[in-house]
Parts: sequence; structure tokens; C-alpha cells
Amino acid sequence: MENNKLMGILSYIGILVLIPIFAAKDDPFVRYHANQGLVNFIVALVAGVLTAIPIVGIVAGLVGIVCFVFAIIGIINVINGKMQPLPLIGGIEILK
Repeated sequence: MENNKLMGILSYIGILVLIPIFAAKDDPFVRYHANQGLVNFIVALVAGVLTAIPIVGIVAGLVGIVCFVFAIIGIINVINGKMQPLPLIGGIEILK
């Protein structure tokens, strides 16, 4: 179970989401959190790119902060052994 938690935590640390996607693809708990982390990472990445645009950048910066908070929420869910969706983006499923 500890290995699952470590993989779940890695799911919420930016590009490190690729480790659980490929290393623990058969574990439903890790796969769930890898999906949540991947969606969060993609949203944060897009927000990061959009910060270069003057007016849109302010909103994108706020989205980036929200993504950071979502990552913390996801890590707390992993530590507590929960498979709870993240607010707003939790319903998006990229990994099947």
C-alpha cells in the first residue's frame, strides 16, 4: 500500500505524473490519481503558457494557483486512501 501511496503522490507533482502512468498502470487506485494529476497538470501547463498574454495572464495566473491547491488536495486524498475527485476538473477522464 505504501508504494501505491508514493505513486499516487507522484501523480500530483507536475511531469512526474508520467511515472505512475507507466509504472503502476494496473493498479486502479494509482490509475485514478494519475488521471486526476494528469488533468491538473495539463490545465496548469495551459495556464502557464497563457500567462504570457497580458490581460489573459492575470486569470491564467489565478488558474495556476488553483491547480497548485488542487494538487495539495489530491495529495491529501492519496495519503488518506481516498479516491475522491478534484473540484471542477475531477470529472474529466483522460486515462481509461
